[in-house]
Amino acid sequence: MDQLSLFPEENIDPRPPITVNWNLWHGCTKASTGCMHCYMYRRDESIGKDPTVVTKTENFDLPVRVLKSGKNKGRYKVPCGSYIDTCFSSDFFHKDADDWRSEAWDMIRERSDCTFFMITKRPERIAEHLPRDWGPAFSHVTIAVTCENQAMADKRLPVYLSLPLLHHSVMIEPMLTAVDLRPYIEKYRKADGSPLIERVSVGGESGNEARICDFAWVEAVQKQCLNNGISFYYHQTGARLLKDGKLYNIPRKLQHAQAHKAGLDIR
Repeated sequence: MDQLSLFPEENIDPRPPITVNWNLWHGCTKASTGCMHCYMYRRDESIGKDPTVVTKTENFDLPVRVLKSGKNKGRYKVPCGSYIDTCFSSDFFHKDADDWRSEAWDMIRERSDCTFFMITKRPERIAEHLPRDWGPAFSHVTIAVTCENQAMADKRLPVYLSLPLLHHSVMIEPMLTAVDLRPYIEKYRKADGSPLIERVSVGGESGNEARICDFAWVEAVQKQCLNNGISFYYHQTGARLLKDGKLYNIPRKLQHAQAHKAGLDIR
């Protein structure tokens, strides 16, 4: 018996998990009206950078980087159990990143001790760009789809919910119209009869040109989730929130906190 098996506790990562943003490539092209006031575009254009050019970043290999010194030398820089928000300054399934995606999947597979979360507006590209061994080895990965209005829900959800994903999560952000998820909740079910959609997240649009989000739309989706045992998260109010006939202009720093105070979240 070797020493590794005699003292397994020595191999437990003593560091607490963290939440990490892993933007392995940067840049995107607008896919629908929800992209009109994209925060990434605002930031890039403010420094004279072309946001439509997709480039690999210096953090491409972040999840598999190893500490070279210190008491945790030899361990991954990102601790075991961490939550990794993936590709939030682009789209993981953007065509201009096709040459790099297989290597990205290799890193995600290697870090099965972490949770990866990514969002796409391109569900039609997912099936052909999953790794060949897609299955239980990737149970730590959630690929969410975003639908900013009813038209995009009706376009994207039939494609997305037909995919062999291990988790299905729907983002309605920025929420630009009322969205009825009930037809998709009712039609797409797991083998045990529960909804295929596990989680829904809703949020208004931020920025100086933000479009209005009606609080009644948010409440309606929350009720759809509550009635079907689906987790719900009210992520942010957005900059312009209509509630009970009154329009509120909410500063960026308060948009998340005000959403949480609404008490709509369902765990």
